[in-house]
Amino acid sequence: MTARLNVNIDHVATVRQARRAPEPSVMAAAMACEQAGADGITVHLRGDRRHIQDLDVELLRKSVTTYLNLEMAATEEMLGIALEARPDAVTLVAEKPNEITTEGGLDAKANVAIVRATVSKLRSGNILASLFIDPDAEQIQTAHDVGAQQVELCTAAYAEATLGARGIHGEGAAHAAHELRRLRDAAELAIQYGLNVAAGHGLTYRNVAAVAEIKQITEFNIGHNIVARAIFVGLETAVREMIRVIRGS
Repeated sequence: MTARLNVNIDHVATVRQARRAPEPSVMAAAMACEQAGADGITVHLRGDRRHIQDLDVELLRKSVTTYLNLEMAATEEMLGIALEARPDAVTLVAEKPNEITTEGGLDAKANVAIVRATVSKLRSGNILASLFIDPDAEQIQTAHDVGAQQVELCTAAYAEATLGARGIHGEGAAHAAHELRRLRDAAELAIQYGLNVAAGHGLTYRNVAAVAEIKQITEFNIGHNIVARAIFVGLETAVREMIRVIRGS
């Protein structure tokens, strides 16, 4: 099965919010990604509203014709927004007020009550419930136990390891290989629990191919690297290039 690519367009909104200007348009970005062959659009509505805004979610739900994945914290405020907007999927993520970006997977085990309640309400609203978690066996089991339908494996540790492994055939490469094995083992375990498996965070044109070879992973959520590449080649070209890397694997 060919893995799908959802393009995270948060950082299009980051540029817009830097000037509180109408441009660049998040809606135009979503349409360009879809035209380039993206299978879906991902956005993260943060509590601090640093990039994506409530109105963006509303308008994207009306305009996205492929698949809309809303990343959010498991709070009553965000749950209300999700149930009103009705995206195709909601991915519950860990969120800290002062972090630059999401720093790791959601600790579903430590927050099992709120995660279970949020998942239940999402599923009652016919919204696919996904948990963004580290590639850890206990977190995967918890995802299954609370009724999640999908896990998105956090690839941050792998991505960071590949930076140290670039051009090196010693300890750095061994670390990257170790993190890749963790992702593979976690994906295999998640499938055994009957969960869909996605992956994302820190993935780039340079390091995604090895992860795309893990056949259990059927969805990627990638944003920053695509938007960064788009500055030089345009958004549609950047999306097509990422699709080629993923599907070329």
